[in-house]
This record gives sequence, structure tokens and C-alpha cells, in this order.
Amino acid sequence: MYSQDAISGRPSGRSAPTAEMNWGLACVICGTDYRHAAAANARVVSHRDDKQLLACQGVCARMASGSVTGVDETPVPLAERVRRYGADRS
Repeated sequence: MYSQDAISGRPSGRSAPTAEMNWGLACVICGTDYRHAAAANARVVSHRDDKQLLACQGVCARMASGSVTGVDETPVPLAERVRRYGADRS
């Protein structure tokens, strides 16, 4: 069922994904920055422009993908995601 906001075209209150979210450096739901949260357990929940979108395991992953563990895919290592993000921004 669609919400009244979706039907009327109003924004839902969730902001658009940031560049860090699009590069898998931050959770797409809560915004946790994986570069600074050593204990964060990121899970792949979707893809956008051939990049993995990640969410924290548990509630965030469930909200983003419907499963607490996300999709059955291993995230690209953090160091590689940071390198690609830096290369794209230069």
C-alpha cells in the first residue's frame, strides 16, 4: 500500500543518499561512517551505478533490504572502497 506522501509526491523525510553512502562508506539508513566506526558490521543491501550500497547489520539492513543480513554478497573491503571514492573525487 502506498503512503499519502508517496501518492501526493511529497518527500518522505528521508534525505537523498550522500556520496559516501553511494560509495559504501556510510550506512544508507543511519549514516554510520564505516571509516570511523571500527566495530560496524556492514552488509550489502543494494546496488547503484555498479556500486554496493551498505547498511549496518540488523535493523538498518532489514529496513534497506528486508533481511537483517542484507543480500548474500560480500562487501568490497573498506580500504578498496575508500581508494575508489578518493580516485573518483580527484
